[in-house]
Amino acid sequence: MSGRMREITAWQRWGRPLAAATAGAVIAWFPFLAGREVPLFDLFDLAIHEAGHLVAMPLPRLVMFLAGSVAQVAFPVGMAAYFGYRRRDGAAASFCLVWAGTAAWDVSVYAGDAVRQSLPLVGGGEHDWAYILGPRGFDVLPMTESVAGVIEATGAMLAIAGIGVALGLAIRGGARRVTGEIPMTPDPAPDGADPWVVAATLPFRHGGSGKRQAASAAPGAEG
Repeated sequence: MSGRMREITAWQRWGRPLAAATAGAVIAWFPFLAGREVPLFDLFDLAIHEAGHLVAMPLPRLVMFLAGSVAQVAFPVGMAAYFGYRRRDGAAASFCLVWAGTAAWDVSVYAGDAVRQSLPLVGGGEHDWAYILGPRGFDVLPMTESVAGVIEATGAMLAIAGIGVALGLAIRGGARRVTGEIPMTPDPAPDGADPWVVAATLPFRHGGSGKRQAASAAPGAEG
């Protein structure tokens, strides 16, 4: 199979990573500088949070209460791993890391509310982190502020790492020209050849040798 070479565009080399870094910086601004949830993302994070609870429903109660917050951060981290290692898409992976950082900030706010329990709960019920840090959980309620601080710091590191990776890809992509090969489908039949005859020479699973089929299709062949 032959291929032809083409230059990868500026958008692919540095434009897309730069856009990912910019978008990451924008969504990181909301929690870490403005101290508020990221619009739209908070709704999606909430859906993932509740899905985590549902999946872990048959498990022990402590695991079930933890599953919501863990899923909320683990999902974008998993997406970052998928894009980074499976798809080799550094721009998408870096943005997902920033998203994971903003989700962790949201979890830190919820954890920090374990003592006061002033946040409204979806559908009512019990406060996740009041249970997790309380006597029926890890029994470390006096350490609520420290736990929330660690979660927030982890989120900030994820966001910084995502923006940094995207910027690094943009700088490296802008400094070099990269070429790639596009595979081309070979011509199915030589010029002047009957494509049906050529196709009949190929082996088919359901009919045995294609050459025998071609021979049987030739004029004068026995039926």
